[in-house]
Amino acid sequence: MARLASRSTAPSSRAALPATRRPAVAGDEVEEAVLLDLVEGACRAGAGVPKALDAVGVAVGGPVGSDLRRAARTLGLGAPWEAAWSGAGAGVTSVARSLRPAWEDGVPPGSLLRGAAEAARRDRDARAAEAAARLGVRLVVPLGLCHLPAFVLVGLVPVLGSMATTTLGA
Repeated sequence: MARLASRSTAPSSRAALPATRRPAVAGDEVEEAVLLDLVEGACRAGAGVPKALDAVGVAVGGPVGSDLRRAARTLGLGAPWEAAWSGAGAGVTSVARSLRPAWEDGVPPGSLLRGAAEAARRDRDARAAEAAARLGVRLVVPLGLCHLPAFVLVGLVPVLGSMATTTLGA
């Protein structure tokens, strides 16, 4: 009985371990607007630009996360803005472009990041609407090729056949 009681009150080994994030897998791309929102949230929480980039880089993981962390380390060492972002992938260009005035001129980063995130969402929505319109045009031909013969065979042939037999038979 004492053994059961000690089991139920003892902390489990899972609770004692620190929470770990699953490793990023290739293809686990973070959407541009979400990345900008994450950096904006870190800055709003009081983190400076390098700390915000490092925190988001750790949270995101993968190549985007390593680019953010590398830029954060380089900026923390006092490197110029361009040197910090050289060699960074395309996934972080909007973050670098949005944060540049905050780093160089002292502009609050919140509104810059929010505006860039909204613009990224508008661009994504416009691309999705364009792709949907292209899909509609591409589907017209196959649907026409399938439905037109079916309409002729099911709708017109019986009517024409009935008219022909009544006309010829009368």
